[in-house]
Amino acid sequence: MQYLEIGQIVNTFGIKGQVKVVPFTDDITRFDYLKKVYIVNKKLRKEVEVENVKYHKDMVLLKFKGLDRIEDVEIYKNSYLEIDRKDAKPLEEGEYYIVDLIGLDVITDEGQNLGKVDDIYNTGSNDIYVVKDELGKQILLPSIKDVIKKVDLENKKINVHIIEGLIDK
Repeated sequence: MQYLEIGQIVNTFGIKGQVKVVPFTDDITRFDYLKKVYIVNKKLRKEVEVENVKYHKDMVLLKFKGLDRIEDVEIYKNSYLEIDRKDAKPLEEGEYYIVDLIGLDVITDEGQNLGKVDDIYNTGSNDIYVVKDELGKQILLPSIKDVIKKVDLENKKINVHIIEGLIDK
């Protein structure tokens, strides 16, 4: 079974077993649909039922069924939350899970292989694809229509157009 990381527990919240979660999604309302999640760290993978979801600033506050005291959830600080991939909300056309893009070959429209997607981060206005070549050199590509031309998950590659001034020759 494949899992998707959806957030990280960064702290407890209050004394009644709530946790504060940094979400790994651009649409945090997806947490409203969760029925169960897996708490994952180096020592464990524990399935828990989601009892309640609230939002505070850019954070998600989760309450798990049966974990009703601060002592019950303190041990999960810095753990990650995962869901079964089959339980994930379907994506819109042109949206991708980061896990599916990591490792894809990045090819220019001239056929030059720039390397593989090593990381993706969000700047607020758009995502930035960190592409690393075999020597470890990084290129940062904005995820905009002028640059990212085609994502081909089946063939494990992304076709890009390098616009003037984007990378040093």
